[in-house]
Amino acid sequence: MVGNDWVNSYLEAIIAADPGIGDSKSSLLLRERGHFSPSRYFVEEVITGFDETDLHRSWVQAAATRSPQERNTRLENLCWRIWNQARQKKKVEGKNAKRAAKRNLLREKALKEVTADMSEDYSEGEKADVPGEIPTLSDGSNNTKGRMSRVSSVDVFENWFAQHKEEKLYIVLISLHGLIRGENMELGRDSDTGGQVKYVVELARALASMPGVYRVDLLTRQVSAPGVDSSYSEPTEMLNPLDTDNTERAHGESSGAYIVRIPFGPKDKYVPKELLWPHIPEFVDRALSSIMKTSKALGDEICDGGQVWPVSIHGHYADAGDSAALLSGALNVPMVFTGHSLGRDKLEQLLKQGRPKEEINNNYKIMRRIEAEELCLDASEIVITSTKQEIEEQWNLYDGFDPVLERKLRARMKRGVSCLGRFMPRMVVIPPGMEFHHIVPHDVDEDGDGEDPQTADPPIWSEIMRFFSNPRKPMILALARPDPKKNLVTLVKAFGECRPLRDLANLTLIMGNRDDIDELSTTNSSVLLSILKLIDKYDLYGQVAMPKHHKQSDVPEIYRLAAKTKGVFINPAFIEPFGLTLIEAGAHGLPTVATINGGPVDIHRVLDNGLLVDPHNQQAISDALLKLVSDKQLWTKCRQNGLKNIHLFSWPEHCKTYLARIASCKQRSPKWQRVEFENADPDSPSDSLRDIHDISLNLKLSLDGEKGSSVDTNLDAEDTTSERKAKLVKAISTLSQKKISTEKIDSKMPTLKRRKHIFVISVDCSTTSDLLSVVKTVMDVAGGSTGFILSTSMTVSETHAALISGGLKAQDFDAVICNSGSELYFTAPASEDKTVLPYTHDPDYHSHIEFRWGGENLRKTLVRWIRSVEEKKKMKEGEILCEDEASSTNYCLSFKVKDPASIPPMKELRKLMRIQALRCNVVFCQNGARLNVIPALASRSQALRYLLVRWGIDLSNMVVFVGDSGDTDYEGLLGGVHKTVILKGIASDLRELHGNRSYPMEDVTPLNSPNITEAEECGRDAIKVALEKLGINLLKP
Repeated sequence: MVGNDWVNSYLEAIIAADPGIGDSKSSLLLRERGHFSPSRYFVEEVITGFDETDLHRSWVQAAATRSPQERNTRLENLCWRIWNQARQKKKVEGKNAKRAAKRNLLREKALKEVTADMSEDYSEGEKADVPGEIPTLSDGSNNTKGRMSRVSSVDVFENWFAQHKEEKLYIVLISLHGLIRGENMELGRDSDTGGQVKYVVELARALASMPGVYRVDLLTRQVSAPGVDSSYSEPTEMLNPLDTDNTERAHGESSGAYIVRIPFGPKDKYVPKELLWPHIPEFVDRALSSIMKTSKALGDEICDGGQVWPVSIHGHYADAGDSAALLSGALNVPMVFTGHSLGRDKLEQLLKQGRPKEEINNNYKIMRRIEAEELCLDASEIVITSTKQEIEEQWNLYDGFDPVLERKLRARMKRGVSCLGRFMPRMVVIPPGMEFHHIVPHDVDEDGDGEDPQTADPPIWSEIMRFFSNPRKPMILALARPDPKKNLVTLVKAFGECRPLRDLANLTLIMGNRDDIDELSTTNSSVLLSILKLIDKYDLYGQVAMPKHHKQSDVPEIYRLAAKTKGVFINPAFIEPFGLTLIEAGAHGLPTVATINGGPVDIHRVLDNGLLVDPHNQQAISDALLKLVSDKQLWTKCRQNGLKNIHLFSWPEHCKTYLARIASCKQRSPKWQRVEFENADPDSPSDSLRDIHDISLNLKLSLDGEKGSSVDTNLDAEDTTSERKAKLVKAISTLSQKKISTEKIDSKMPTLKRRKHIFVISVDCSTTSDLLSVVKTVMDVAGGSTGFILSTSMTVSETHAALISGGLKAQDFDAVICNSGSELYFTAPASEDKTVLPYTHDPDYHSHIEFRWGGENLRKTLVRWIRSVEEKKKMKEGEILCEDEASSTNYCLSFKVKDPASIPPMKELRKLMRIQALRCNVVFCQNGARLNVIPALASRSQALRYLLVRWGIDLSNMVVFVGDSGDTDYEGLLGGVHKTVILKGIASDLRELHGNRSYPMEDVTPLNSPNITEAEECGRDAIKVALEKLGINLLKP
């Protein structure tokens, strides 16, 4: 056990560093909040370095020797606080362990159930096919260093390209946060403008330079704000091609790579990524319109009409992944996702530090981010990672991914065996590429000189060398932000305390740009001040360089200077998700020392150009640096290995694997041909679908029933209103299961597009009478050129029955969205035959939403889950939930809720489905009386986007009416380019459905959006006032 003297020495350091830590208002977590205090370092050292007994003994000692002096009183208080903090940390660790055990138990149970369903085992060869591993070429080579090599995909790509080179691919990338432009990137300007910005720009440029790729769009946010350069407000920016000598590329007016900036969110304001979540639907709507226009333009340019749909939509980070999932569903095209960093991993780390979950979510909106990442697993065909560590240690934390189940499903697919409705995205390791065309490594002789003496040195060289008393010594180079996670303080300690290393080498620290340390964030300034103190402590003047400024274009020259002096590059971060700087260093012939935690392990396996160290081991860091700079043969070998293998990390290699993986996806896109709409008078009341007589597809539900049926179908009988309604519902519900006759739709398109306004009534009421009251009030307000869409969780038969019972006609509406968005019908003219319901089912809608729909296998899993819940609660079958066959369709599984209090919340049910690899959207509706399970990317809001994609209907012409609350898909109806009117006092009793959410509604509601307003009540005047606030003036008096 460590002696108490060490504990007391830490406490004395705390007192000297921050006298105010004893204040009850101060926090031991200030560093993560952006207000770093040196005391936190000492507290962590005490908590992690000593057991509870030793801390308690120190507290007893301080209490026993208490004196009147203030110092000893504070020492006693501090000892007690630290002891208590250590106890709290143990409690947190215990909770984390329980949570992990529970998650593992759920996974094991789910895997047993899946294994029971999938009785066939995979072969031994398939067992070895681990997630993300790319098979090596069978070329007889014994080289084991290239296990991450993407060369194995070259043949696949070239074979595929030979068959599809005439297709001219269109690829969409999305990266929302930060400031993105093609030249002079402001990397490090803020936490959102970092390595991801450089990655996506270079990826877009590299993909556009590949044979067969015609157009690449990088979608991001348009920013026009004070203090932000005007270039970020330009709608489009063409990226210069990566290789202008490539003659194989097809060129055209619209070809190449472009940054397309989409305006969304607060105007004239640059906001951090945590505040973008409420505005994601608006981005999706505007991006959808942009992609549609580009697809049309490409179709006109390269294939004489039609539309060229994206071959994939690739989201980067959780916010863009959430957007890509919705766009992928709206367009029915494959989705690719790259996380860059993951929310669950960050949450686990913060919880281990003892931070309350509520505080974490308030600061980082972490639960909304995690749900977005889970949605990405539901929707993605491919998830691209930089390292295997990301798969095994980070993605493994998610409900929607399990490496064991992923291998099992992949094995079944290889053999053509059914996966029983279960799906798992393919995890693929494709390390980021790098642009090498501008890099020309220079040979160095034994003295480190390999440059033309007549060539002038770059200015950054003199800026660095002015710090050194002997600038010819080997340079140890570190390039990182002054962030505690980068571990630069330990590096300086290792250098300062190793006399042989100090005598042999210089240390250069490139830590961003600064004018005044006091102007930096508290965290960054604290790291810089700590380094300055260490330089003074070890008297490192003349041996350490810390230039205040450098440009992005100077970075290659800095690497070249380090290589010229036969130096070493080091990345000592506590954990490094990938380590792009290590690749850059290797490309310049610079050996490396890197952390053993994270991506550098995989990079080292490929490049074999340096040493790996434990970042917590100061002695190991200094030993590795000394070994590389002192052993010339080892230095030369590492340099040669890096230069020889670096091509494996080039962008062309990255793109070959990337395109080969996309080629392996089952390509899907809208099947219909583009049809132009005729111009028409938008004010003409005859333009509605209600009056179109050339749509010949009718949904026929025979009200006569089969022979011998006792169902009363006489709807004109003189019954009371309640009796008539009951008979009507029974008749339609029973007979809706009969065979329906379908015919082809005429080439004439629905004319909702010609409506000046479209009112979408999506109010979820507890009773039908309340819904009808709202519908009649809204329709009474509308003008003659207004179209109507009714959007509910009811079936089409229930919807029709409700309308008739309220004295309304189907022809009063242009369309109805049923079963929580899994069914879409257009209304048709009334028929003289009363056995025909006047609804036209959109023939393309189901094929558009069926992606990863589990169907019957999903139903069996839900039934088994219901029985397990009932058995656990010792209830009889059907007492909690039972199947509602009358309300179920091929794309909606409905269940009646008998005991709402006994049902786990929606988030738990979604978790269960994801753990079992069943992808679906679970919706509690009708005030919790019904549970609808529909395809993962189907919803009422997605149905509106389908109208844009399929029929060209402008979403900005829509006004969506909702209540105070609604079904559990309510949040999806609030944002977007459409207008939203919230009817106060309506459906407020449904708030209980949202009581157990993963994240608060405020995190996803754009409260200050100009497209959202409230009507004080569901009255004609109040609605008119609300519409006027939205800029809608109706002509109807």
